[in-house]
Amino acid sequence: MTDGRGDELFALAEPVRAELSAAHAAREEGLAACRRTIRACGSAIRAVHRLQPEAASSFVEEARVALTSAQAALAPFPAVTFAGFLHDAEKEYAEAVLTVALVSGESLPSVKEVGVGPPAWLNGLAEAASELRRHLLDRLRSGELARAEALLGAMEDVYDLLVTIDYPDALTGGLRRTTDALRAVLERTRSDLTTTLLQARLQSSIERALPES
Repeated sequence: MTDGRGDELFALAEPVRAELSAAHAAREEGLAACRRTIRACGSAIRAVHRLQPEAASSFVEEARVALTSAQAALAPFPAVTFAGFLHDAEKEYAEAVLTVALVSGESLPSVKEVGVGPPAWLNGLAEAASELRRHLLDRLRSGELARAEALLGAMEDVYDLLVTIDYPDALTGGLRRTTDALRAVLERTRSDLTTTLLQARLQSSIERALPES
């Protein structure tokens, strides 16, 4: 005869099942909140480019509420917290908040003020600087050359900082790749701005040389 272990095993497994059920519920809640965060952040950045600061602020607040909900739901379950989707939502939120600050000229909020981890803040900063390219090109089309030059300066300042963050990708969330992508965006943007400035100066010189009618 064999000893019956069924009752013993079920008793031992019950708390494990309860823990996994709680983690699964937290994952589903956190994942939904992260998706809301990312959608709101995308809307905030689009509002920034459309010169709609009030709408941008509203979407950033919506994203903050959703992200806070996700962080609270996942906090008791570290294995789920570090699965990756929370970091992505935090990065998108940092990008939205920092894009708003870079475009408006306001002081940049710190890691603590944004409420995300250092890797998310750093990668969000890099992507916010890349977002400035679109805003800069819009300003060029509007003839706002001085404003475009200021935006390029902000992009360069961010890049100059990020290249000094020399730690393994496991610690920075792949910051090196994000910084490399920013460098490519920065080089294209600098070229576009330089070309536009030279054309503007040439046109101004031609106009000054033309005889007055």
